[in-house]
Amino acid sequence: MLELEPLCFSSECPSRALFDQIADKWSMMVLAVLDDGPQRFNAIRRRLQGVTQKALTQCLRRLERNGLIAREVISLSPVAVQYQVTPLGRTLREPLQELHKWTLVKLPAVTAAREAFDSIDGGQKGADRSLIQLRL
Repeated sequence: MLELEPLCFSSECPSRALFDQIADKWSMMVLAVLDDGPQRFNAIRRRLQGVTQKALTQCLRRLERNGLIAREVISLSPVAVQYQVTPLGRTLREPLQELHKWTLVKLPAVTAAREAFDSIDGGQKGADRSLIQLRL
């Protein structure tokens, strides 16, 4: 198991904030899309079904601010913008590929765990769930 310094869990720890930004809902998928090469905003959006314009814009800004992607203005008429992974962002390729591989391999086990939980849970919420966990 990974050994982490207790301070890594502090809300003040900079590594926690960075981890939150890398591991959020869209960041890993944006990096995967950009792994194919530079892409324009709408091309990224088309690949990521369900992402809103606002969520994608915020995600791209966070990734750019953290140095993981670069934004390039292309002087066309009209002006276009494309995004690409930076050398720093490329260092995430292997860990993200391993995580993706893990999700594919472990999906059946996770699905079974969800089904078992849902059948025991019986649709109960909140405090009732803690009673169910005690019976396990």
